Amino acid sequence: MLQTDVLIIGTGIAGATAALKLAEDPNRHITIITREPDPHESNSGYAQGGIISRGPDDSADLLVRDILEAGAGASLPSAARILAEEGPPLLENILIAAARVPFDRSEGEDYEWGQEAAHSRRRILHVGDGTGSAIVRGLIEQLKLKPNIQWFTNATAVDLITYPHHSRNPLDTYKPIACHGAYVFDRNKGAVHRTLAGLTVLATGGIGRIYRNTTNPPGARGDGLAMASRAGARIVNAEYVQFHPTALAVPGAEGFLISEAVRGEGGILLTPEGQPFMAKYAPEWKDLAPRDIVARAIHQEMTEHAYTYVLLDIASHKSAEWLRERFPNIYATCLKAGIDITREPIPVVPAAHYFCGGVKVDEWGRTDIGNLYAVGEVSCTGLHGANRLASTSLLEGLVWGNRAAEDIAARPHPPAPSPDASRGRGGEDVPAWDESGLTDDRDPALIQGDMQTIQNIMWHYVGLVRSGDRLSRAIRELRHLQNEIETFYRTTKLSDGLIGLRNAVEAALIVAQSAQHNRQSRGCHYRVDSVEGGDRLI
Repeated sequence: MLQTDVLIIGTGIAGATAALKLAEDPNRHITIITREPDPHESNSGYAQGGIISRGPDDSADLLVRDILEAGAGASLPSAARILAEEGPPLLENILIAAARVPFDRSEGEDYEWGQEAAHSRRRILHVGDGTGSAIVRGLIEQLKLKPNIQWFTNATAVDLITYPHHSRNPLDTYKPIACHGAYVFDRNKGAVHRTLAGLTVLATGGIGRIYRNTTNPPGARGDGLAMASRAGARIVNAEYVQFHPTALAVPGAEGFLISEAVRGEGGILLTPEGQPFMAKYAPEWKDLAPRDIVARAIHQEMTEHAYTYVLLDIASHKSAEWLRERFPNIYATCLKAGIDITREPIPVVPAAHYFCGGVKVDEWGRTDIGNLYAVGEVSCTGLHGANRLASTSLLEGLVWGNRAAEDIAARPHPPAPSPDASRGRGGEDVPAWDESGLTDDRDPALIQGDMQTIQNIMWHYVGLVRSGDRLSRAIRELRHLQNEIETFYRTTKLSDGLIGLRNAVEAALIVAQSAQHNRQSRGCHYRVDSVEGGDRLI
């Protein structure tokens, strides 16, 4: 059993920022857990394009306007204002001054500002095409210098410990739900530990891996979303799953993100015959239209003409030397897959990329479960609405990771609940994990097969283009699969794969049910049977 003041689940920019801020108080003990052996591995580390700051001829008002327009009228204006006002100063203080992130500069030593879709100004800071990796590296380096932070790597959160649900005392069921840490599976030892915490911060990332095609890493299975849902947290906007228009479509390298910055720097989408097509879908923005429009346009071209991919041409618009310097990771990965981006167009397809919904939080990252915060992609601040503006995700993680930490720092130190106290502060008599009745061995083939079934259902029925019939079928099949998985889960010894499978099917059902409930096409939720008329692609 572990006890800590604050438990942070996840090491992306949101969780790392919260931990760094909280560690300023030397008397506060912080425990960070991550399912990966390497704490650098997170959704944030895969972000290529960059992070928003305040570029030349820019203002908070302009950024708010762009966020609200990209969000298709569903964004929360107050959240957009918080990001626009607080984000750039925090970037300077935390990422540049503290974490020493080496954002690219021009020859004149000014920042090299990037352009991305639906932005009215050049305002994107970047480190080549590996911005997320550089940010995470800088933050983790600073965190490892803090003596009051304890690391628990290669550890998968199984479930949140909530009261009264996990209390043996039946007389206190009238108390409101509160979180007191998590059951954590130690992947090295194959054992589950009670990790009791006065406050818990969910920073587990997204859900992309519930889809067949995704840009997300293997851990993005919806773990935090599913745990919060089982604990009783409110989930909102779950139908809004953003598909990135351009993932590499080469056998053996599927899912590798081709950054939006490629189009921001002049890349043009073409049919396999070499014809540009975005002007007919978005005459004003063309290739720099919001992501939902570009992704559906590609999907439409592929469906109508039976294409297996479209092309993204940047070679005709930039020099080979410039491309190798600006997009070194994209260049190297594509070259390894047999594509030289300096000489030929890149074959691309849409892929599940970012979850715009999530665990509902207020402006300080507080959920409706006591002592539980959620930050980053697992949360829904209302910022993204129905469609996320490019490069807002890293800044949102920075801002709300900092805000959650500020709110926690303003509270008195709540001691971690005792597992043995008969009547304490809410975590009383928390039972230890019991595997005594589990007899079945783990079967990786069953786990992998069920996960692939979930991914195929979500891709075909709850993907870029949806309908009532498709969604109903998805829900029926997912419910049946969930029953099978739950039976499997309750009779089988735990593994990371089994935990992820259980979470994935729950996350998939959350998305499918939300999509069925919302019959209005908006942003990245597009229904052909929309109540406003489903014959409209854009």
